[in-house]
Amino acid sequence: MRKIIIALFALISFSPLFSQTVIQRRAVKLMGSRFDLTIVAQDTATANSYIDDAISEITRIERLISSWNPKSQCSEINRNAAIKPVKVDLELFQLIQRANEISKITNGAFDISFASVDKVWHFDGTMTQKPTEEEIARSVSKIGYQNIILDKENQKVFLKLKGMKIGFGALGKGYAADKVRAMLKAKGVKAGVINASGDLTTWGKQPDGSDWTVGITNPLNKNKVFSWFPVVDAAVATSGNYEKFVVFNGVKFNHIIDPRTGYPSSGLVSVTIFAKSAELCDALATSVFVTGSETGLDIINQIKGVECIIVDDRNKIFTSNHIQLTSNSSE
Repeated sequence: MRKIIIALFALISFSPLFSQTVIQRRAVKLMGSRFDLTIVAQDTATANSYIDDAISEITRIERLISSWNPKSQCSEINRNAAIKPVKVDLELFQLIQRANEISKITNGAFDISFASVDKVWHFDGTMTQKPTEEEIARSVSKIGYQNIILDKENQKVFLKLKGMKIGFGALGKGYAADKVRAMLKAKGVKAGVINASGDLTTWGKQPDGSDWTVGITNPLNKNKVFSWFPVVDAAVATSGNYEKFVVFNGVKFNHIIDPRTGYPSSGLVSVTIFAKSAELCDALATSVFVTGSETGLDIINQIKGVECIIVDDRNKIFTSNHIQLTSNSSE
């Protein structure tokens, strides 16, 4: 579950200086998720036209990377696992390259071959007993970014193991948000927000000249915000674990699975990442949730331009080196 509160003021005009500026918003379901698209433009018609462009771009990306679409290049890669390499568009090849780099940085805590997992954990209330160690080990036997073979010269991707799959659920929406931001900026759109179910990216400023602002929710009280942050030409993503879990023998098992072990993550309830790229935020939020606070902070503090806020299951807050929390005095 992901939750980000965005402070977007619902005024159409603010002062004579900004009297020709509007904020236009639209919510749509794309890539299996909700996208909230916010554009600042000179008039409503222009803003809506840009939103239409954004929807077209997200739809294009979904056709390219969706593992649910049998006609996508991602599906073609998966069908040919252990059979033959598949030539793909440069865009997809580079996305897989970047995903593998994050896998290396996080020692496999992030892995797009997690799509290969056999689901032995169920968080819908149907589980009556914990999976056996053998079942858990078998469930991740086909996962391993090291078995994603990239042929840069020929722009081909090969999965070494039979039944192996890749998927972009952990960074695809962030990637789409980044691509839409870049496209709209190139078209001359001065400001906006793309919120892909919590994978959020912004550029420019609100019509009154103020920064776009995000509020980080209290994981133990989702109706309250414990700190507000300006997000200036940047991105933010939060991975949270507030509701999906199972309990066996008094031990709580969360729904975010460690791809290296097959066991659910534990100890954290919320990870928020700030960076220039929503794709990177998306991937690292999941990774830090898996690694835990100590290792996660060590990883983040070594990546230039990336910051994080971690809340553990005792409601203790940890921050990376350059984060300063500004509490909401009303909370």
